[in-house]
Formats: sequence, structure tokens, C-alpha cells
Amino acid sequence: MELDVLIVGAGPAGLAAAIELARLATRNGTELNIGVLEKAAALGEHCLSGAVVNPRAFRELFPELHDSDFPFRAPVRNEAVYLLTPERRLRLPTPPTMRNQGNYIASLCEIVRWLGEKAEALGVNVFTGFPAASLLVDGARVVGVRTAASGLDRDGRPLTNYLAPNDLAAKVTVLAEGTRGTLSQAWCAWQQVTAENPQLFALGVKELWETRQPLDTIIHTLGWPLPSDAFGGTFMYPLAPNLVALGLVVGLDYGDGTLDVHGLLQRMKLHPLFRRHLEGGEMVEWGAKTIPEGGYYSLPARCSGPGAVILGDSAGFVDVPSLKGIHYAMQSGMLAARAIFDALQAGEASPARLGVYDRMVNESFIVRDLYRTRNMRLAFKDGFYAGALKAGLMTLTGGRFPGWRIAMPRDADAARRIAPGVGPGPLVPDGRLTFSKVDGVFKSGNATRDTIPAHLIVGRDVTPELAEFYARMCPAGVYELVDGGLRVNAPNCIDCKATDVLGPRWTPREGGSGPKYKRM
Repeated sequence: MELDVLIVGAGPAGLAAAIELARLATRNGTELNIGVLEKAAALGEHCLSGAVVNPRAFRELFPELHDSDFPFRAPVRNEAVYLLTPERRLRLPTPPTMRNQGNYIASLCEIVRWLGEKAEALGVNVFTGFPAASLLVDGARVVGVRTAASGLDRDGRPLTNYLAPNDLAAKVTVLAEGTRGTLSQAWCAWQQVTAENPQLFALGVKELWETRQPLDTIIHTLGWPLPSDAFGGTFMYPLAPNLVALGLVVGLDYGDGTLDVHGLLQRMKLHPLFRRHLEGGEMVEWGAKTIPEGGYYSLPARCSGPGAVILGDSAGFVDVPSLKGIHYAMQSGMLAARAIFDALQAGEASPARLGVYDRMVNESFIVRDLYRTRNMRLAFKDGFYAGALKAGLMTLTGGRFPGWRIAMPRDADAARRIAPGVGPGPLVPDGRLTFSKVDGVFKSGNATRDTIPAHLIVGRDVTPELAEFYARMCPAGVYELVDGGLRVNAPNCIDCKATDVLGPRWTPREGGSGPKYKRM
């Protein structure tokens, strides 16, 4: 198939790019063949976020609509930040970066489905169930992608439903794959595009609950149940009078090699702050994903090159201090669309033409916001309390403190300790308020067949300590410690990409595999 523009990933960034491109073509009387590839079987099924959304990008992309027309659940009316201990809570002043008045509570799945309908109404071709497995190149130029094969058995042999890979050629290929994009990583390595700091990541685990106790406030917490040397926090948002989203996020540079993020979320729900809202309710959906949180110093030196551009989470456009990324992703898609359209109109998608995208991003509120908070996440390198003090000084000085870049190692290079008997003992799930990892995978709607080929590349020499680290870290129970060795339950994988950051590599599998989120 030959296209003018091929967009890999039907998230907020990719769909915003498709919509803006289609509108530019319509206004200029130009025909553009635009295709969007999405690995999930249906739009939104692989999308997960908090989500409290800044509507700025929606207003720019759809100037003819009002906020009430957008796929938001409700405006933020009340918010609170707490410091937790195992039994108590201390209310804190809401940091300026975390204030959400004027923002909206939303479901990212619902946002993506809504954007997809808008794109298709403009003539954009959206192909679901087609993961992009590799780049097609001509010299130094990207000329399209090859999709993953489907219908293979465990040994890679074709079954009766086998479908061969497809090659899709395009004048411009847009990489909007979300966090830890496989092709984005490959492109940066191939083109030797680096950043001042390595990209950092966090792992978030989230649940949706139908509740009896209504919630009218968005809540963020710091402190317990996280150890003091780990960066992260928790959230609880009202999506409807009887529907609550809650989750826990931990930076993947934590030092305790026995830390279990899913287990921490289960313990969190036992705290009186959460328990009183959840008891008597039902957990209806569960999911997990990684989040790029390196900020300004982890942005690639450029996000464009011959025949290709990178958008959204794949480029690291997330501001951790404000807990925002959706409107940055959409804005990057719109800016890329404008640069691509002008390049196609000029008849050359050259590096110089597509490089206009980098200039527009650098002059936009995306980079301005990330620069203002450039060291805030990095300040927590030496622990929670020292980091909180430094982050406060950075807020007071508008980001000027400390006056230099805080250098960070890769998450995979962080020092880990695995000390037997340290930390909380195992939590036995009760099936009512707390749940096992297998329960969580079931609630994610995971549709992966058991006979699929393994898509996780694991090193041959995995020590018992490393096997335990993987088993604890993975929220979906993919890695299991058995008789001192590592068993890999690949069909459990929900594509959170956490081990892709810290060890075993994730590779694309057949279309439709993974979770089937509905309201995350």
C-alpha cells in the first residue's frame, strides 16, 4: 500500500496529526492519502492514563466546538494533596504545578475513540489490528513500515489463519507509538540521535471501581506506601458518581529490587483514605503502563529526519510535575501535521522541510513548560525528602535553581538491593478489596491467545536475584520465579513495557493481542 502520510499509533498524538493534516488538505483543495496504523483490535483498547486533561490542545484542534462538546467526564471542581503514613494522612498545600482548576477529568480510551471518529469522518484511513514491526528504509531515509505477521504458533510456524506482514510505503512516516516506541527507539539509535540525559520511566498501575460512596475531589498522595528512596505517588479521581479511577505510579529507578508496584497498589487500598470509598464496591477494570518522565533534558536532540518525525510520548513530551502529557501529545501532532503538509506541498519531505517541526516544537508551550520544570523530577535522585525540598526551591525560582542540569543514569543502571526479609511480607489478596496479578490481567480484558510466539526477548544468563527482580517488578505476572529459575508467561503481557526499560525486550506481536481497555 502506498500512502502520502503513514502514522504509526492511534493515540492522541497520532490522531491529532491525522485530523490536522486532513483539515489542511481540505482547506487547500488538496487530496492526501493518510493512513493510521494501530496495534490494538479497536481504538482505545491499548490506551491508559490518569487522566486529568488540559483542554488547550482540544480547543486549538477544534475551534468550532465548546468544552462541553469534548469527550470529557467532568470539570475539576475540588482537589486535595495528602502525605500518607500507614494509618494517617496529612493534607498539604497543592503545589502550583499540580493545580487543576480549568482542567477536566476524562477517560483516555474515550478520548481516543472520539478522536478516531473525527479522523475517519475527514477521510483518514484507520487500520486497527496492525502492529508496525520494522521500518522500511532507502539509504538514510524512512520510506514506510512493515507490519507484524499474525497466525503463528509458538514455534513461529504458520497456522491456518496466518497473515503475512504487509509493507506500507509513505512519503512521510509519523512515529506516534506512545511510551517506549519500538520504531522510535530504533530510529534514534540508527540516526544516532541522543539526549543530554537518558529517558527515565515510571510504571503506573491503575484500577477502575464501581463504588457506593461518591467522590467529588481529585486526590493525589505522596509518601506511604512507597519507600522514601522511590519517586512516585498515588491518585484517585471521580469519573462518574459511582465510578472511581485510582492508581499508583513509581519511578523505575527505585533501589529496592523486591518492590512490587501492583502489590503496593493493593496495600494502598487498605488505607482509610481509599478504603472508605471502595468498600462494598467492585473493581471493574485494571491496567498498567510506563510513562516517560525524564522531561526537558531527556528530549531527543531532534524529532525529525529524512522521511520521519516522532510525536508525543515517543519523544518524551510529558511534564511530570504537573502530571500532564495528553495536550502536549496532541499539540506535537498538530505541529507535525503543519510541517508535513508544507513539505508535501513543496514536493519534498526533506530533512530541512521536516526540520521545521523541531523548530515549531522548540518555540511552543511544550518545550517552554518542560524547560520551566526541567530539574524537578531529577531532584528526587537522592530520595523523597531531599527531592521535595529541591523541587520547592525550583518552584520558587521558576526552575532556575540549581542552575545546572542534574545528570541521571539510565533506569536500567540504577543500583538495586535485594535483601531477604526486608520490606513488607506477602499480601494475601481477599478478592474483594485486594487482588492478585492474575486477577488484574483478567480485568484488563487481555485477549492474547496462549499459543502465540513469545515476544519478550530474555537474556540466557538470568541469575536467581535477577529473576526475582523481574517477577516482582512485572505487574501482570509475566515473569515467575520457579525453582530458582525464570518462567516467562508471555500471554499475560499487557504491553506496559516496564521490562523493556529494565531488562527483557518487548517486540510487537500479532494485532489485537494485549489488553482491551474500555474506560481507562
